[in-house]
Amino acid sequence: MLKSDEIGEIIYLIRGQRVLIDSDLANLYGVETKRLNEQVRRNIDRFPEDFMFQLTTQEYEFLKSQIATSKQGSGGKQKLPSVFTENGVAMLSSVLNSKQAIRVNICIMRLFTRLRSFHMLEKNVARQIGEMKNDANKIFKVVFERLDDLESERPALPQRRRKIGLKAK
Repeated sequence: MLKSDEIGEIIYLIRGQRVLIDSDLANLYGVETKRLNEQVRRNIDRFPEDFMFQLTTQEYEFLKSQIATSKQGSGGKQKLPSVFTENGVAMLSSVLNSKQAIRVNICIMRLFTRLRSFHMLEKNVARQIGEMKNDANKIFKVVFERLDDLESERPALPQRRRKIGLKAK
């Protein structure tokens, strides 16, 4: 059975979007990358830029430095890979219709939903921390102002006062 943790490890953040690479998706669906891309090309109207896009050379080089991928040249990738956003993965289910593709898509959709809820929780926690920081700053400001007031109310000490304590020998 496919584990969402395994899929979670192959979701990357590119251009501010969580995406899956064509070759990883092909592997999950049990088809060749060439066949997956072929189906996408045949149905290209279903894949606008916010569903699927091709990586730039710079993005691909950065991605290669993050993961182990094949070298370019003989036997390696000849073209820059395409990546699919959550909507693109959902659209793939309409062009790849095997039982495995359906099962994988369901798992991926559940994972994207979980990632979205984690993101919302993270934003909520960050907001709460920001509010606590602001509240703490206000409290410290009041405390320091009060200390300044107390210091200004303190009577001045006489210039020539008698020292308290032991005399040094």
